[in-house]
Amino acid sequence: MNELSLDMIRAAAQRIAPYVLRTPLLPSRALSELLGTRVSLKYEFLQETASFKPRGAFNKILGLSDAARARGLLAVSGGNHGKGVAFAARQLGLSARIMMFESTAPSAVAAARAYGAQVDLLPSPAAAFARASELEAEGYSFIHPFADPEVVVGQGTLGLEILADAPDLTDLVASIGGGGMIGGVAMAIKEQRPQARIWGVETVGADAMSQALAAGTIIQLPAITSIATTLGAPSVSALTLGLAQRYLADVLVRPDAEAVSDLIWLLDNAKVLVEPAAAVTLSAARQLRERLTPGGHLVIILCGASISMAELTGFRELFGV
Repeated sequence: MNELSLDMIRAAAQRIAPYVLRTPLLPSRALSELLGTRVSLKYEFLQETASFKPRGAFNKILGLSDAARARGLLAVSGGNHGKGVAFAARQLGLSARIMMFESTAPSAVAAARAYGAQVDLLPSPAAAFARASELEAEGYSFIHPFADPEVVVGQGTLGLEILADAPDLTDLVASIGGGGMIGGVAMAIKEQRPQARIWGVETVGADAMSQALAAGTIIQLPAITSIATTLGAPSVSALTLGLAQRYLADVLVRPDAEAVSDLIWLLDNAKVLVEPAAAVTLSAARQLRERLTPGGHLVIILCGASISMAELTGFRELFGV
């Protein structure tokens, strides 16, 4: 595992502060009653691009040389990372080229293009990464969504904010795609509050981390079958697997139907609309209910809201909720 440190995350927080929003952490009465413990929600979906991804993108890009930036930025993404890189590029006056998948939500493709990025659609994540390798060899500066230490520590700034606002937290639930966000957040929190328990969650069909933890090595998924496409990393990285092994209490895997049902629950009861990849954190918290305590403080990260009304309608029809 590449050696990261709490000091690196603190330095990243200072570096990206002019460019990202310090998102609120707010108590939820409805969730506290539902789960039998004090619950606070981290409203990270309020970040520009509707996800946490600009944190890592800005931290990586700001650390590049002028020459590297001038060659153009390159990313592979199922949606949110691409939007984050596209937004950061626009803010810094740089060009960006994003490899997205044909299965990527049209709203995410449109958003990346609206930020000024060139978006290429590839048949699969494997094809997208292969094309990115070719473009990187031509000179583009590649920004990996979760295997780059500078991206991971940028995402970890989210953990610093959470602990500053909830110094008594006992448990935290966060989603896992490639594992960069939860890895950075877990380090930021566990290095300062070792007794805190960090729980990850994936959806069935996008469970690269849980499979890797079970095998003790990186597993390549043959396909992403979950509707939570923003969790659709075909594999985790050595860096993020190492962080998960070191810091996570467990990784839960919940079905798409629960993610959509809890998406609707959050809209009805917490008055927030988030994507399935974020709503599945509630599905995990429900599973953990018997392991939570009345005197505890659970923080749930609502990491993204990349969802359109057409997509929401389609999910409801698909699962009958």
